[in-house]
Amino acid sequence: MINYNKETVAGTVALFEAPGKDFTLKQYAVRPLEPGEILVKNQYTTICGSDLHTFCGLREEPSPTVLGHEIAGEIIDIHPTHTGMDLKGRELKAGDRVTWSIFAGNPDSVAAKAGMPQKSTPLFKYGHALANAPDVFHGGLGEYCILKANTAILLLPQEIPVEIAATLNCSISTVAGALRMAGDIKGKHVLITGIGHLGITCAAMCREAGAARIYAADISDKRLNDARAFGVSDVFNLAEYDHELKAYLHDTLPLKGVDVVFDMSGSVAAMQTGLECLAIGGTAVWIGAVFPSKGITIDPENIIRRLLTIRGLHNYNFTDFEYAYDFMLANWNRYPFLQAIEKEFSLAEAQKAFTYAVANKPLRVGIRL
Repeated sequence: MINYNKETVAGTVALFEAPGKDFTLKQYAVRPLEPGEILVKNQYTTICGSDLHTFCGLREEPSPTVLGHEIAGEIIDIHPTHTGMDLKGRELKAGDRVTWSIFAGNPDSVAAKAGMPQKSTPLFKYGHALANAPDVFHGGLGEYCILKANTAILLLPQEIPVEIAATLNCSISTVAGALRMAGDIKGKHVLITGIGHLGITCAAMCREAGAARIYAADISDKRLNDARAFGVSDVFNLAEYDHELKAYLHDTLPLKGVDVVFDMSGSVAAMQTGLECLAIGGTAVWIGAVFPSKGITIDPENIIRRLLTIRGLHNYNFTDFEYAYDFMLANWNRYPFLQAIEKEFSLAEAQKAFTYAVANKPLRVGIRL
């Protein structure tokens, strides 16, 4: 455990300053912990789609910033005022490997009490905050991360590979929230549009939740072929067979469409197609469109007469975080999640990692620290 009175701890971060500018490696002293905080040494970070959106200028974040929020690491120090417990009530101590919620919020806020802690005010989000010395260690592209008070923490068992553990606190938990929004999946016909990391996770979760049949739609044949290993039954390339998908579902399913459609792509065209593929009484859950996009055309009469529901989800709540953890603990080796980390870089290679991710569109790129 670090004694701040006797030693100065320093670490390196890869600072992101603006789209088009290379990451800058800088070293900073780790500030002393404040009440309720925990110091973690980052072990692994995966690059999320929202990180790439910021890198490419599709979304704006305070800058400079330390990107990366899908993180797993080892506890170095715990402030005496912290409860010393994780979200499941297990004792935390130095040396434990953990992951944590993408946000730290006010538990007494109206939103938190309504079951939406990710919309608390005030709210802090890891990998999305201004890096302003001495407070710079709050992202995955750094050697350390200071977990602020009211961050949900989960103790990680050693059997889960750190590469998979890092994806828990964004991709996996967000999909868990999407299933909560959709309701009971058992026996349902499900369509997933967008087969990135969110999409493959959604397929596996729906399969484990008892879906009758899972259909996947994307514009990449490679991603569609890979999706079969995650429980997908039928695949459709939207770039070539948009009309065939709708006709197939209409002709083969009892209610002439799927019960649930999840959009993980953020594509307006894909969301439009998803609505058209819904059966009477169906539900659309949208989680992919987390950057500005043109509007979607919705016919209110069509929604009303067909009894359709559209639900959106941004991030997740603590119940989703636990569901994601339990799902991955039980299933990480039943599906090829480890293969979804398609290439790995060091912190010093952050620029190469992001450039590779943009050019090659892998499911995930990893940063090993």
